[in-house]
Amino acid sequence: MKKQLLGLFLLFSLVISAQEIVNLPEEHTGEVFWSNPEKEYMSTIWQTEVVTNVSKPTMEVFRPSEENNTGTAVIIAPGGGLYALSIESEGNMVAKWLTDKGITAFVLKYHLVPTGEDGVADISRLSQENPQKIGEEVAKVIPYSIQDGLNAIKHVRQNAEKYMVNPDKIGFMGFSAGGAVTMGVGYNYTTESRPDFLVPVYFWTDAMPVQKPKDDMPPMVIICATDDPLGLAIGSVDLYTSMLQAKKPVALHMYAKGGHGFGMRKQGLPSDSWIERFYEWSVAEGIVTPKN
Repeated sequence: MKKQLLGLFLLFSLVISAQEIVNLPEEHTGEVFWSNPEKEYMSTIWQTEVVTNVSKPTMEVFRPSEENNTGTAVIIAPGGGLYALSIESEGNMVAKWLTDKGITAFVLKYHLVPTGEDGVADISRLSQENPQKIGEEVAKVIPYSIQDGLNAIKHVRQNAEKYMVNPDKIGFMGFSAGGAVTMGVGYNYTTESRPDFLVPVYFWTDAMPVQKPKDDMPPMVIICATDDPLGLAIGSVDLYTSMLQAKKPVALHMYAKGGHGFGMRKQGLPSDSWIERFYEWSVAEGIVTPKN
């Protein structure tokens, strides 16, 4: 029994040590303070694994096999209203799917609103009692979160050889609040932090309104569901229209049903295969060149 426990411990230790974590600049201005440490736990409210109280941005690297590596990279920003990160269904599971396709993935933990012990409980309570407060707190933090996204792109590009990726094929994908971060990146990049493609998935337009595309706006594929209970379909259509009118390369997949926050969860709906549609788009655009 002791040998079995020792074996399990060693296996667990190997898994932990195999994680490749990148620390990004914090760049605090002193206007927001985090009194509680970062926490990862199973949220009984959202029924998924979440991370809260991120004050020190990091990325976990997911590498494809060397023989399958396409050279394309995607930075992933999970959603959660900027009060939490849905780290599994909108982060790790996405990354593992992409690595199977030869894409190097980076799951970004960006700055979140400081919360108590259960950030999901906090935002759930405020959504009923004081939704305006959510917007006020998000407005304080999202500039940090966007800067995290820009710093993530710069880091991957500066270390492209280390990660075995093409510095001209680094994209940014985000869900809900992570989609707001995605579009914040899309509206605020410089030459060194410019993403080569953008994938906003049911992105949160209240936190990042649709703006006029930049002159060198990268290609974009937008994912959403018409029946999103937060009313985000309209913002996705507006974003598509803004790109179309500016004659920028854009695609839109709007599913009749899917709700909000579907990520990699299976619901028995066409929206279950959204990531396959992303992959097909990336191949058609020349962003990904499949091996074999």
